[in-house]
Amino acid sequence: MEPVLVVGAGPTGLVTALSLARRGIPVRIVDRKDGPARESRAMGLHARSLEYYRQFGFGDAVVERGVVADSIAFRSGNRDITRFSLADMGAGLSPYPFLLAFPQDEHERFLLDRLRELGVAVEWEVSLDDVAEVGDQVEAVLRWRDGTHRSTHPYVVGCDGAHSRVREVLGIGFPGDDSDQLFYVADAIVPGSDHGPIYFAFQEAGLALMMPVRSTGTQRLMGFAPLEARSKTDVGFEDVRGHVESLLGIDVGDVNWFSTYRVHHRVAESFQRGRIFIAGDAGHIHSPAGGQGMNTGIGDAVNLSWKIAEVLHRRADPVLLDTYQAERLPFARSLIATTDRVFKFLVDDGRLAQLVRVHIAPHVISTVARFTASRRQIFRTVSQTRLSYRTCHFNQGRAGGIRGGDRLPWVTFPGGDNFAALQSLSWQLHVYGEPGAGVVKAADDLALDLWRFDFGECAESAGLQRDAAYLVRPDGYVALAMAPGHTTELTSYVQRWALQLSPFAR
Repeated sequence: MEPVLVVGAGPTGLVTALSLARRGIPVRIVDRKDGPARESRAMGLHARSLEYYRQFGFGDAVVERGVVADSIAFRSGNRDITRFSLADMGAGLSPYPFLLAFPQDEHERFLLDRLRELGVAVEWEVSLDDVAEVGDQVEAVLRWRDGTHRSTHPYVVGCDGAHSRVREVLGIGFPGDDSDQLFYVADAIVPGSDHGPIYFAFQEAGLALMMPVRSTGTQRLMGFAPLEARSKTDVGFEDVRGHVESLLGIDVGDVNWFSTYRVHHRVAESFQRGRIFIAGDAGHIHSPAGGQGMNTGIGDAVNLSWKIAEVLHRRADPVLLDTYQAERLPFARSLIATTDRVFKFLVDDGRLAQLVRVHIAPHVISTVARFTASRRQIFRTVSQTRLSYRTCHFNQGRAGGIRGGDRLPWVTFPGGDNFAALQSLSWQLHVYGEPGAGVVKAADDLALDLWRFDFGECAESAGLQRDAAYLVRPDGYVALAMAPGHTTELTSYVQRWALQLSPFAR
């Protein structure tokens, strides 16, 4: 089998390659850079990404290397308005009810080590010149120091960033907006600051955020440059020091890294052209609101890679690959629309927006913080555990509060949880209660792993239905939800998609 070509070795490309290799698919990954990231850059890992990493067997190892941001504190003007616990917000919803700070340089090195354990090494300083589908293969022209070389692959995945060469060659449009606002980011030592909470501060003059970035005690400072700095051609930290110190009520010590950039909101018109795909920043770029960009790229990688693997192992009809765009493109568009609205409100220099930020937002935040239901909805949204693929025709059925396309709810039991089963990376059938005879026979006929869990308070509160059957995809989403007595739907579903559901041999 020729290897799948992954172009780009940032987090999205590395997770794509890892997911394919873990499933026994030969993979080749190239990057035009001379090595992995050297700066912290993207650093916030949300619960859903950590759940994927747990499926790969290293979720807890990542948490041990990062810094858990356990609470959020809000500051308006010169006063603190409220603080609430992220652990409380996500309690019972995920095994990772927090935001993990894990700098991109450390993150990439960790993923590279996991790839090397699987016998895959990134080919650095190799760029893509051209790519085209030729029959049932994709031909790529790769440029090395000594010239160009041609190679063939069953599929190509472009994870090559906002200036994607793959997207450019395919002629895929990348519509959206570019902001005139200047955004700054710095990693610095802040003497006397707590190394755990996320601090968010806003005044009429602007806003700033501080959160832990490394276990060494470094803090990440982010915000929008003050008016007097925006017209400068070469903005340094000293141009924003007074601004950020005033907003957050801190004194900044040594600055280890500082950068500025303009914020963009763009979504590609398509994520696929035949056997060629794009993922991560190649398909969508966001404002920093909510720290969604890298996590969305990781979600793209997981969604696409298991489908490519199933098709290449001849366990599914190739039409399954069309569901990648059907599931991920609408989410990217919705996410961009949401983060764009939040971003515009945060950076609006208009008098009305300033008054809202200073006099209304603090009251709204304080009110939201008092109610458990609202806090949990915020966690579900920001952590991406709420993300569902219900609108894609691949996902069907309903049982209890769970519909096809929903993420499998996390349910705990004495001594364990239902997510442990997902580490097989295979299709599986879950029943919470007693499986009916039809369920047992269907699972046996299909050589499908059947997991039976007790139906308790945790399962009920998660929306699962007693004795119902849930066909769970390799990425932990429910493909088919069947109320008791509706097991005939399973056989017809499998036949429709030409699926083989038995655990794959790695």
